[in-house]
Amino acid sequence: MTRKPISLGTTQDPVREERRAQPLARPFLFVVLHCDQPALGGARYCLSEIDVVDIGRGPERVASRVREANTRRLDLRLPDGTISKTQARLVRSGHGWTFEDAGSRNGSFVNDKRVRTVALEDGDFIELGNVILRYRAGLPSSPASAGDLDLESPAVGGFSTLVPPLADELDTLMRIARAPIPVLLLGESGTGKEVLAGGVHALSGRTGPLVAVNCGALTASLLESQLFGHVKGAFTGAIRDEPGYVRRANGGTLFLDEVGDLPMPAQAALLRVLEESEVVPVGGTSPIKVDLRVVAATHKPLDKMAIRGELRVDLLARLSGHRHMLTPLRDRIEDMGILVRDLLRRSKVPGAPELGFTVEAGKLLVQQRWPLNIRELSQTLGVAAALADGPLIESAHLESVHLESAHLESAHLLAPSHETIAPPEPEEERGTAPDELRGRILALLEKHRGNVSGVARDMGKSRVQVHRWIQRFSIDIDAYRA
Repeated sequence: MTRKPISLGTTQDPVREERRAQPLARPFLFVVLHCDQPALGGARYCLSEIDVVDIGRGPERVASRVREANTRRLDLRLPDGTISKTQARLVRSGHGWTFEDAGSRNGSFVNDKRVRTVALEDGDFIELGNVILRYRAGLPSSPASAGDLDLESPAVGGFSTLVPPLADELDTLMRIARAPIPVLLLGESGTGKEVLAGGVHALSGRTGPLVAVNCGALTASLLESQLFGHVKGAFTGAIRDEPGYVRRANGGTLFLDEVGDLPMPAQAALLRVLEESEVVPVGGTSPIKVDLRVVAATHKPLDKMAIRGELRVDLLARLSGHRHMLTPLRDRIEDMGILVRDLLRRSKVPGAPELGFTVEAGKLLVQQRWPLNIRELSQTLGVAAALADGPLIESAHLESVHLESAHLESAHLLAPSHETIAPPEPEEERGTAPDELRGRILALLEKHRGNVSGVARDMGKSRVQVHRWIQRFSIDIDAYRA
């Protein structure tokens, strides 16, 4: 993904340039999933400068922008034998869009309902043959993320996305990855923090290895030995020199997974390493210099933990060079095609990469809320691939997972508020960028001293909705009440 260069000519107004770079809400059409050919991944097309979208069959997925008289047209071809040569079209209607079936042989469906003409609403799914598309009325996007994008080929691990606001965030992380800056990956469990950490290391250009540490598995008695290593004879059982995790990562990246579970003694010891760039192995007398880059990840609210004294504030400051919040799967369903493609390619189930889906199975995939995120999707695909006895995964192969997912979602909705429980999908304010929405909530929390009822009243929203936003943006409400 490339970023357009910004001219620094002296005749330009810096304020105007900054405004021009701000994300704008733009309409998009996404190719979410080729059910019978998931290896094709997905694509996005910006509709902000288009009047008509013509969709039909072609030998490969390709989109062409054509200007005819006063009409700006996008011609989209999809490789599917069940789609007619002239299948359907989208027509701009005021500030919205209307879907029209063009008399196709097998018909067109919007949200599972066969239609001839229908006004599209944000989030509508369009089913044409074996292809599932999605219309989004207004997603925040910068000039860089507003362009058309076809993701048939995978990118660096964790950095593939079609969703414009997520693409902008990942573009920032991609630039950070090339600098010697600590990175803190936050978000719900199962959103792919370890994969993204691997992507950050791959982009860093560091020649050393990526060494992953499960912070919750560090034992108090062997803590320093595990992190910093030991010399032979340092204690009973130390029969040889061991470098420890930190020295193994020398020249590379130390990935601290679930850093929120790091025991307090380990926090102090790790802080010394980050401050001095050196370690003293257990039983050793001389410090050993280390050159490493730290990437940490957690699903826990570290700021709140620091306030409660469960995490050293100085350590949190050292880890928080750049914070990146991973998006839950329910908020990036447009990426289902590229996620399914990549997960099937990495599956250990024989034949999984060659499998496709029936349309009904594909619709189940995009209609789920996936409370356990990409980890749940990966397990689902593994089970379904093992059960499939033909070239296509059927909805029956997903039924048990579908029921389990519904059970988990109910548990999330009924559970008391807890920092590790994912909130239901928040209702976004139409046309509002996430950063702008977060800023407005912070200002109102300051105004009302943490009183959610006051915030909800000023925003014209329910208290439940405000609580969802607070959880989604990892806002520490207690700090405002204090």
